[in-house]
Amino acid sequence: MKIIFFGTNQFAVISLEALCNSKHELTAVVTQPDKKRGRGLKLAFTPVKVFAEKRGLKIYQPSLLKEESFIREISKISPDLLIVVSYGKILPKEVLDIPEIYAINLHASLLPKYRGAAPINWAIINGETETGITIIKMNEYMDQGDILTSRKVKIEPEDTAGSLSDRLARIGADSLLETIELIEKDKAVQLSQDDRAATFAPRIKKDDARIDWSKTSVEISNFIRGMNPHPGAFTYIGEKLVKIWKTKSLSAPEGYNAGEIVGLKKEQGIVVSTGKGYLLITELQLEAKKRMRAVEFLRGHKVKIGQKLT
Repeated sequence: MKIIFFGTNQFAVISLEALCNSKHELTAVVTQPDKKRGRGLKLAFTPVKVFAEKRGLKIYQPSLLKEESFIREISKISPDLLIVVSYGKILPKEVLDIPEIYAINLHASLLPKYRGAAPINWAIINGETETGITIIKMNEYMDQGDILTSRKVKIEPEDTAGSLSDRLARIGADSLLETIELIEKDKAVQLSQDDRAATFAPRIKKDDARIDWSKTSVEISNFIRGMNPHPGAFTYIGEKLVKIWKTKSLSAPEGYNAGEIVGLKKEQGIVVSTGKGYLLITELQLEAKKRMRAVEFLRGHKVKIGQKLT
């Protein structure tokens, strides 16, 4: 199969590497344009571009997918398939019409649940016990194409968005190769999605990661896991922004204000009251500082019982 790959982040790299090591002909890679990042505003390459350069692959980084020069260039390749994994943009009809067969997309949820940019994060935040991957035949609408392959994956109690993403990326890459084989042999079965069962997973911004202490300890614990590693759930101790990385939900009597520090356990961490239950903070990070265990934080910072996290 002659393939053009569209992808941007580390999740996509796992599939790209699997394709590079397969029998298929990977003719080009399309990824997002370089962006200025950090305090020095240095140009940063996407993880897919970094990998593709190491493998000597042809790379395209169009600002607009409808650019005539871009359409013309990839049309000349005459690919059998376009494969899209965490690219970050919806492919227009002009691009979808290019391949000889069609375009397929690997999505990190059990579609039609969690259509959108952040399916892994929202599955954990919402307390789901399972998720998975789905490979679809693409159309012009976001994550709405016919299903070719799906695989269920259990969400473990300690999973973060990072650990779950790593697992789904590997399962997705294997499933992608299996699906390409089915397409090549004309054995791929297409199943329509039930739009009535659709849920959505919108992109998460930094401000979305602020902890709401009025929620239950279980909800907050899920929220923190779903925001780990990016953008990182945060709160304030006094005027200092603090990211919370690891917690444990505890049962508790009623009577405390949500967000109030109710215990300082030198060998465990900081106990905070929530809308229902306590939350034991075991790992955190002050702004511009390194991550540390809460017991280490308590040795070097003044934290008082009764103090509020806001």
